Amino acid sequence: MTWLARSASLIVALLLAVPAPVLAQEPVVATTALGALTGQSEGGVRVFKGVPFARPPVGDLRWRPPEPAAVWDGVRDARSFGPACMQPRTRFTDYAAISEDCLYLNVWAPEDAGAAPVMVWIHGGSLSTGTGAEPFYDGSAFAREGVVVVTVNYRLGPLGWLAHPALSREDPQGVSGNYGLMDQIAALEWVRDNIAAFGGDPGQVTIAGESAGALSVMYLMVSPRAQGLFHRAIAQSGYMITSPVLRDTPYEQWPDAETAGLTVAAALGANTAAELRALSAEAIIAGAAPTGYFPMGTVDGHLIPDQIIDRIDQGLQAPVPVLAGYNEGEIRSLRILLPPPPAGAEAYEAEIRARYGERADAFLDLYPATDIDASMLAATRDALYGWSAERLAAGQQAIGRGGWLYYFDHGYPAAETLGLRAFHASEIPYVFGTLERTPGYWPRVPDDEIEVGLSRSMTGYWASFVRTGRPAAPGQPAWPAYGPDRTYLALEAGPVARSGPDNGFLLHEEVVCRRRAQGRQAWHWNIGVISPPLPAAAGCGPRPDQTP
Repeated sequence: MTWLARSASLIVALLLAVPAPVLAQEPVVATTALGALTGQSEGGVRVFKGVPFARPPVGDLRWRPPEPAAVWDGVRDARSFGPACMQPRTRFTDYAAISEDCLYLNVWAPEDAGAAPVMVWIHGGSLSTGTGAEPFYDGSAFAREGVVVVTVNYRLGPLGWLAHPALSREDPQGVSGNYGLMDQIAALEWVRDNIAAFGGDPGQVTIAGESAGALSVMYLMVSPRAQGLFHRAIAQSGYMITSPVLRDTPYEQWPDAETAGLTVAAALGANTAAELRALSAEAIIAGAAPTGYFPMGTVDGHLIPDQIIDRIDQGLQAPVPVLAGYNEGEIRSLRILLPPPPAGAEAYEAEIRARYGERADAFLDLYPATDIDASMLAATRDALYGWSAERLAAGQQAIGRGGWLYYFDHGYPAAETLGLRAFHASEIPYVFGTLERTPGYWPRVPDDEIEVGLSRSMTGYWASFVRTGRPAAPGQPAWPAYGPDRTYLALEAGPVARSGPDNGFLLHEEVVCRRRAQGRQAWHWNIGVISPPLPAAAGCGPRPDQTP
């Protein structure tokens, strides 16, 4: 397996959880277009779990667009989560149930909800792992803020994202892949048609997600199929990377999606769609891993018409307000994204000069050789997550819809001791108000005034954005919209409004611009000492009024 394939495997720790507190539970009923559901009332919040939004994608429905869930008779029990979608079992993903029959969602709603705004949460996990049933995705805190929360499952790994010529030949448009994205769209269609039964307003839907969930948010923002199904978007630690094209890739060291699928199928000893469907799901997942297969959305000209950044530059993304941001320590828990460090400062500087040419001094000013580890962590964070978040916020401002940028730079003793200050995904329990429901191996968050106060502030900002399209929290600093001064909200011991984040955005924008103009270089997974030589400027330098 190449370093590129290994490094592309984002490790998202969103998994095994401590037991939930026991709450008094009373049965409640909601009647959807498909049938009646019985859920439970927990502390003033109505909760419905394991609600089917599509038919099980098994047998001949594997690697096909999701079909609507079947109508049922009587009252369906919705008090237990459905299975997680198929994924490797590890100590992080040892869920009670994992199955291909996994297209279920969960709803938290205020007891007195009526035309309440809705947040649809898309879980992270590199499009390979995770579930909408994670305990720290519990929507109760948002429900108490007047928001209906929906968490969804979607097909993962090769079962959710594999493209292959035989599968393309079955499709009327001649495309394949993106089945997990189709599942997310099906869930949004379910919300449109059914959320009123839970007191939600289908005209006020916010899509939200972290990591691969934020990548999914961006795919939905540029997909014509998803337009009109949501009205605001939240992207936490998203990565606007180069997505594979369906066939005939222009990118060096980046196979097209059908070629990657052929490699997986060959390893599995399958040549046809029927032979692929005859394999067990476990065999497919196990057989794909050694090939270096990495699930991604495919630019197929239809569901994903073009690269995310190209759609944004053309002003063709969803015209909705966006809240986006990233964490100071993203790469501290994702060191697999870093290449081996050079032998010393001299070797580091030589590599940067050879790869960045006349922009090497700007790179070294930001990421000096005096502390190679810190510089590599920061450069990868800024080029991957920082550039993506800021570019997304700037794109929405450019079309007059509003972008709000945040930077989560908060640590606490248990995380600091492990060198994991503000690690990837660490903001999630603050957003959801679930500090006590983090996974067992997670650095334990103290139950003190600082942590609880920051969490309440973040839940308030996020809930306000879901309600109004503008983030605000009672008694907290005003969060300025992103603008010419690159304004943002720093989330430290508490929220602080700032401007001009020191994240090398203009340098990384120039690098991406040059690579896009050249047309053969992907613009991520190749940062710092593993960057290919930077192409010629092609009109991509900073304006006279800008400094990197």
